[in-house]
Amino acid sequence: MMPLPAPTTDLKEAQSCLTEFGVCIIPDALSKDELAQARFAFYREIEKDQKNDDVVKGFALDPDELNQRLWNLLARDQSFVHMAEHPIALTLVRHVLGWPALLSNISGNLTVPGSLRGGLHADQIFVPEPWTEDPQGLIVAWCLDDLTEENGATELVPGSHRWNHLPRKADEDVDMIKVIAPAGSLVAFESRIWHRTGRNNSRNTTRALVLPFYTKPIYRSQENWFLTLDDKFIENASDELLTLLAYKSSGLGLVYGRSPK
Repeated sequence: MMPLPAPTTDLKEAQSCLTEFGVCIIPDALSKDELAQARFAFYREIEKDQKNDDVVKGFALDPDELNQRLWNLLARDQSFVHMAEHPIALTLVRHVLGWPALLSNISGNLTVPGSLRGGLHADQIFVPEPWTEDPQGLIVAWCLDDLTEENGATELVPGSHRWNHLPRKADEDVDMIKVIAPAGSLVAFESRIWHRTGRNNSRNTTRALVLPFYTKPIYRSQENWFLTLDDKFIENASDELLTLLAYKSSGLGLVYGRSPK
């Protein structure tokens, strides 16, 4: 079995890891202040959603409601906007997908003590098989808490991006590696990588991730940004973010032959 690549702060090396292993780990991608702000906002929004009966609870790949999801993070706090357009993340997006690319979704995932292991999957479910050697998506996992052996660290199969198909039922016993990383780290992996949420066996430790998912520009986004985000948000968005949200475009998504913005 292929091992996980060593963590690195060298972006060229991180790009090489994505090509070879399908995954890279970059420690200290968030400053202490950025991490503190994002973590505060994340747990604030978790508390809000827990009290709101109208919020969609659960997710198809989660085996129980202890594994909690946060949707549409762009509209919730500026710290999540910063993650979506973070220079490190976009450097990796450009390496894997080229430019322009789309932000398909940005969500949060929280495991709490007792959360069960999630379903084995790859995120390139929107592409017919067999997949080509050209990846169509990239996941960037921002670690707001330490990822440990006990608290539900993401489990994945390095090198599975070269198998070019979704996991089958017979693959459920495949050997997987837990991604161990400190809070503030960035873990990026291709949409073809087999992975799942780990089981939280800790007594009192949570594990929070922010998960922007990027795709090539030919795919419809999971989140409908045109209905989700208000005019004020779009007016204040950067050019790169407008491109990621399809408000700036060329060739596709035009209005009377022109880019919407």
